[in-house]
Amino acid sequence: LPASWSLERNILWKAELPSWSGGTPIIWGDRIFLTSPSPAKTDEEREPGGHELYLLCLSRKDGSELWRVKLDEGNRLYRKHNDSSPSPVTDGKHVWAVTGTGQVAAVTMGGKLVWTRNLQEDYGAFGLNFGYASSPLLYNGKLIIEVLHGMRTDDPSYIVALDALAGEEVWRQERLTDASGESPDAYTTPALLRHGGKTQVVITGGDYVTGHDPETGVEVWRVGGLNPDGARNYRIVGSPVVVDGMIYAPTRRRPLLALSARGAVAMKDALVWKWDGPGAPDVPTPVCDGTYFYMVEDRGRVTCLNAKTGEVVWGPERTARGAVSASPVLADGKLYLLNEGAVTTVVAADPEFRILATNELDGTYTLSSPIVSGSQLFIRTATHLYCIGNAE
Repeated sequence: LPASWSLERNILWKAELPSWSGGTPIIWGDRIFLTSPSPAKTDEEREPGGHELYLLCLSRKDGSELWRVKLDEGNRLYRKHNDSSPSPVTDGKHVWAVTGTGQVAAVTMGGKLVWTRNLQEDYGAFGLNFGYASSPLLYNGKLIIEVLHGMRTDDPSYIVALDALAGEEVWRQERLTDASGESPDAYTTPALLRHGGKTQVVITGGDYVTGHDPETGVEVWRVGGLNPDGARNYRIVGSPVVVDGMIYAPTRRRPLLALSARGAVAMKDALVWKWDGPGAPDVPTPVCDGTYFYMVEDRGRVTCLNAKTGEVVWGPERTARGAVSASPVLADGKLYLLNEGAVTTVVAADPEFRILATNELDGTYTLSSPIVSGSQLFIRTATHLYCIGNAE
């Protein structure tokens, strides 16, 4: 993978996009899928993009647009993001997308709409303070979606599984919480835990980490501690990370919990370590390879911890200045840290802190996380999707 690039170097192609988005693209084979609003009709700096919401398919070869499908209308601005934030998922035969308006759609790889339905119409209005942003989880023929809210509604939070091919409800389970104020709200994405020969869905938010049976949605375990003081403003953005028998649960910076999967499932002695120090993230989801745990805070400082013990290996260390919303990506012995100004700091993923390069692109508003496929890196800014690789 490339360690350095600029607008004049190691850009294999760039594709102009209709609008800005926090949605991270996904890749399957020679196709790239991403969500986007339609083009904005004004030049205002803080506009949500256009009124319509799309799923786009681009060629991986050259970035050309192969097709676009209209998902819904009604795009809005929620401080930092809009209604195109959830990332799509695919199995190589179909691609599924969810919008912040609650629209859920299944589309063929050729761009034909198979089915669509709306979560708000089916189950009630979203009640999050800053709009809906959770990405769906595709597992065993089911599209599993979490709706954790409570700041602006008295309706309970829930998780729902839809038949991926038919769109029909397979199961729906309420997810109870005693969190108050804004703390029931979560913008997290579910993760899969495979432990003891079983697979479970891990969800964080509403002051708890919970594990669910993917066949029924039934909650099978619960661990508290995400909001030890019972604060009313502990909404959670960073998603859970499951690696090598451990579950890492970010909160609103502190504490960050590291749980034993065995302990969580047994609902006994789940906490392995807890991070209450500096450098913990609010928005970016951490990344872990089982040996080292990397986290970047919203101001751009990066920290490396021992994944099993929580001991500091190095950090917090300064990277390129600027706010960070994108999650770090770990690949090829490198840690890619992308800030909101489209500047990427590349750090060596080893026990010694070393900045390998600092790379600038177009300087536009950037929320999406970088993605890696083969020997190429893809970065979505407010205006373009860049395919980055070693040109030689």
